[in-house]
Amino acid sequence: MEKATAATSLIDLEAFERAPLARTPFPFVIVPKFLKPEVLERVIADFPKIPKGGSFPPAGLSIGPACLELLEALQGPEMRDAVSRKFGLELAGRPTMVTFRGEVRPRDGKIHADSRTKLISVLIYLNETWDAPGGRLRLLRSRDTLEDYAAEVAPDSGNLVAFRVGPDSWHGHSSASGTRRAIQLNWVTDENVLRRELARHGFSARLKRFLPFFGEY
Repeated sequence: MEKATAATSLIDLEAFERAPLARTPFPFVIVPKFLKPEVLERVIADFPKIPKGGSFPPAGLSIGPACLELLEALQGPEMRDAVSRKFGLELAGRPTMVTFRGEVRPRDGKIHADSRTKLISVLIYLNETWDAPGGRLRLLRSRDTLEDYAAEVAPDSGNLVAFRVGPDSWHGHSSASGTRRAIQLNWVTDENVLRRELARHGFSARLKRFLPFFGEY
C-alpha cells in the first residue's frame, strides 16, 4: 500500500485491506469505524446542512474543510487501488461520483439494486450513534423481503459498506425518520454517466430547495 497522505490519514485503509470480502449473495465488504472517533467528530461538524431527504451532489452545498478532506481521500488513488484489489476490478480511469444524504424519510430505503452504470457503491455513515431499529442497511439475498438479509450495517460510527453493483445486489432498510448522514461514493462506467447522474441529482436538489412539495421526486 502507498504511503498515507494527509488526506488518507482520515480513513483507515489498513482496516479496509484486512476486512474479509463476502461473496454471497453478491461481493461486499463491511468496515466498522472506517473513520476513527476523533476524525468522525470533525467530519460531522463540517458536514453540510441538508434539511431535506434525497441525494445531493457536493456542488451547491456548504462543506467544511474536514469533510472536503474526506472527499479528497475517498476519491484519491490509494482508496481507488484498495477497492480495486478488494473486488478484483480495475478502476483506474473510471470516474467517481459523490452524493450526500442528510435526512431519512419514512418512505426511503425501499429494496433496490443500483443502476448498472455504477460499478462499485461505497457508503460511509457519519452519525455518532444510531439507536433507531429502522434505517439499518441490509444486504439482501433477494428482492422479496427485508427480512432475508446476509448482513446489516448500522449507519453510525464512521462505518463503511462497499459492494459490487450487479443485477442482484439488492439492498434496503426499514422505515426511519430524521437525521441520517451519509456519503455515497460510486465508481461509474464513463464520463457520460457521471454528467447525466450529476445533472439529474442537481435538478432534483434544485426542485427540493425551491419547491418543498416535490418531496416525492
